[in-house]
Amino acid sequence: MPQKTNRIDGLPQVNLLSGGEEKVVIHGYLGARHDLSKNLSFVPVMDNKRHQIQIVSLHNSEKPRGAHENLRYIRPNTPVAVRGLLRPRMVAKAKNKDPGNQAERPEKQNESQGEVNAENANPENWAESLAKALKGLEIVLQDIQSLNDFPSDIVMTPDTKFPPEQRHLQFIMEGNLVQALETRNSVARIIRGMLNKGSGFLEVETPLLFKSTSEGAREFIVPTRKKNMAYALPQSPQQFKQILMASRINNYYQFAKCFRDEDLRADRQPEFTQLDIEMSFANGDNVIDAVEKVILQVWRLSLGTKLPSTFPRITYDQAMSMYGSDKPDLRIPISPFARIDVLLPADLISKITPLKDPLVEAMIVPLDASPDEARAFITSFLDSTENKHLLDNPDGGPGIFIYDSSKPLQGFSAFGFEAVEQIENGLDLQDGCLIVLQARKKAPLSGGSTPLGNLRTSIHSAAVDQGYLSPVDWKDFRPLWVTDFPLFKPPDSTEPGQGGNAGLASTHHPFTSPKTPEDVDLLLKDPTKAIGDHYDLVINGEEIGGGSRRIHHAAMQEFVFRDILKMNEERIAEFSHLLEALRAGCPPHAGIALGFERLVAMIRSSKDKKKRSLRDVIAFPKSGKGEDLMMKSPGPMSEEVLKTYHLKLRE
Repeated sequence: MPQKTNRIDGLPQVNLLSGGEEKVVIHGYLGARHDLSKNLSFVPVMDNKRHQIQIVSLHNSEKPRGAHENLRYIRPNTPVAVRGLLRPRMVAKAKNKDPGNQAERPEKQNESQGEVNAENANPENWAESLAKALKGLEIVLQDIQSLNDFPSDIVMTPDTKFPPEQRHLQFIMEGNLVQALETRNSVARIIRGMLNKGSGFLEVETPLLFKSTSEGAREFIVPTRKKNMAYALPQSPQQFKQILMASRINNYYQFAKCFRDEDLRADRQPEFTQLDIEMSFANGDNVIDAVEKVILQVWRLSLGTKLPSTFPRITYDQAMSMYGSDKPDLRIPISPFARIDVLLPADLISKITPLKDPLVEAMIVPLDASPDEARAFITSFLDSTENKHLLDNPDGGPGIFIYDSSKPLQGFSAFGFEAVEQIENGLDLQDGCLIVLQARKKAPLSGGSTPLGNLRTSIHSAAVDQGYLSPVDWKDFRPLWVTDFPLFKPPDSTEPGQGGNAGLASTHHPFTSPKTPEDVDLLLKDPTKAIGDHYDLVINGEEIGGGSRRIHHAAMQEFVFRDILKMNEERIAEFSHLLEALRAGCPPHAGIALGFERLVAMIRSSKDKKKRSLRDVIAFPKSGKGEDLMMKSPGPMSEEVLKTYHLKLRE
């Protein structure tokens, strides 16, 4: 293989010397050939990033079979080595002339010999400048060599779509996949630059072969040849990074691989990457401040977008009460919820819920529709199969009313005169607006959403699809912190939990510290009322990451294990390494984990103006069934392999 002298994207920087030409050797992939005659052909050669240069091939009658003839035997998409003369592109004269005179005068050499500097330019502008500069150049072919012939049985046209089983061909045909990996690389580089630059952070790799511990999620087990012994792949580096804090590694970060054997959805993968951060002698405010600086820099350099210098904060109770979600999308133009049961007549409340003394919340949906259009929309919405779950609520389905100025009390007769008057005084209502009521028990909020919160997101999506609400702006980012989650919750039957017998599970993980001394007291009186010093970063309705101030006293951590969660001694022993590290003078510390793929997918979505899933920003993602369709993994275990690892299959 001839050694290349230049990359394709570096050709605009070549200083053309004798006669405006320079000998070069490039490597790349052959494009589709265009023949102007038997003696003259043009063909592009491109690199893996789709930067391309035009090759001019002329017949040389002095050689029995020269480069021009060899070119005709090489199929498009073949990797090639090209030797030739780089020169400014020529302007063709009329066709059917002598090919020796076909190209006469060079184009103006402005961009082709201008400086194309990737370091000081916006990436998109730089790519555009580079493409323009390459269009001003061409290579006169002297020799071409195939480096591995592209097979004839693979048909590639602009309309060809390849399945996940041929992921390598998807990368070739779908430019957005390569762009996603470039964005991923760029974002990682920005983050590393921020954390390495004078912040005292040390990047540390933690092991992938760990052991099984009861953190909350289901693990992947890795058997060994030692009988009855197995590793577990880490759900997160949580315990390792806390041990690093006890080891006097003050500020740590890592792009950590994590593994969870959980039910898969579009926004979940069995293996994923998280940006893991931990800080000694720190509280939540210190971590939040550090993360905001990183996010601001990522958004500025990746999207040219300026975010607020500090992100707003709301508590978990506020988020659930105002938006019915612990990760609200603040772009949705639907009013925050208001409690109005004190305004409503008893007979109306009894029609929307079977509950005695319920709490009734309302939201305003400002549809851009006439009352008749609003009625047709809401009827269609509630009758659809996909929204059936919104009606199947034991506490009662939603009550939906349409503002119609042509009707008595504007269509709200069921509310009563006083309620309508107060609602109208406090709100700017127009014909076609919806007022949606939903009842719930008067009880502490729990979980990730409420029925009214689910209705908020569903009705917004449907209204946008039908043109009754404007779509969200892809460049409008609304970050916020959701804080003060309950420390404990009822256990989820779909998750293994922390292995305790108290009928409780940690809302996030069992290493989160109570927020205040009063919350420490509540651990002794009523743990379900204790608040954790926890904070989630939410952007546009997606949880980007979550963190907390950790328990740094071994006695407190053991108390949570034994007395609150009521783990047995065997379960507590799983964490002996962590308890021993905390006991050795571990300082106060706090941290966070950001979903790296979620971050990149959000940035790609803004660039493409199209919703991107985690699979779109992972080179080799798993399917909805957790399978790698190209590699055919997971694979079956033979009897020989089972025997090696002392395993037997159950029927």
